[in-house]
Amino acid sequence: MVKDGGIEYLAFYFPKSFGEHAHKIEWYGKVNHLRIVSRKEAVPNEPNHPKAEAQYYIIGIEKCIRLEEPFESIRPRRLLFVPTTQQKFFYPLIREINHLFNESPLENLLWDSLVVKKIPAERQYFLEIKRRKFHLDFAIFCTEKNINIECDGDQWHNSKPNIESDKDRNNVLESNGWAVLRFTYDMLTKQLPQCIDKITDTINRYGGALKSDSEPPKYILKDSGGQNRLFE
Repeated sequence: MVKDGGIEYLAFYFPKSFGEHAHKIEWYGKVNHLRIVSRKEAVPNEPNHPKAEAQYYIIGIEKCIRLEEPFESIRPRRLLFVPTTQQKFFYPLIREINHLFNESPLENLLWDSLVVKKIPAERQYFLEIKRRKFHLDFAIFCTEKNINIECDGDQWHNSKPNIESDKDRNNVLESNGWAVLRFTYDMLTKQLPQCIDKITDTINRYGGALKSDSEPPKYILKDSGGQNRLFE
């Protein structure tokens, strides 16, 4: 998106160091120019930096505009870059960071169902284990064991090297206290209700889902009619 000049607006997510403004998107601006320059051009007072010749983007905006209602991250998290659409940014259904992600139609499909069922999940959650970095498609935090949900596009995940990589990844996560659920393209597009039931059953097994670190568990159970309901 950056390379092809497809960015029309740029918004800013503030980390922990910004105090009361932390873990929010409050400001944005319309992009008016984009250039690629070397680091030594962008930071001329450090000409001998090891990355002096590396290429960087300089993105200019017309002016900073403050949102009437910010997007917030319910669970404080690290974010680098979140591509989204104007529809999601300017006409949001919910004012939450997770709603903005728009990289994978398969993940969007599952996310919409999780929202309908009121299952609290974090999208593209960053995790580091013993200096190894993971980006989880979805993370659900429970009272007894956390859950990683992966949406596997068939073409990439069906090759032998990637199957081995997925197994190794699962082993690392599971040995460090995470349960892993993987759903294929066919499962999510043809059997989505069954996928949601599987997620719900797993949440129940691990004591209920936590919306944030400070809230009590919220148990997702089935009522007498077999329908998913939220019990607090």
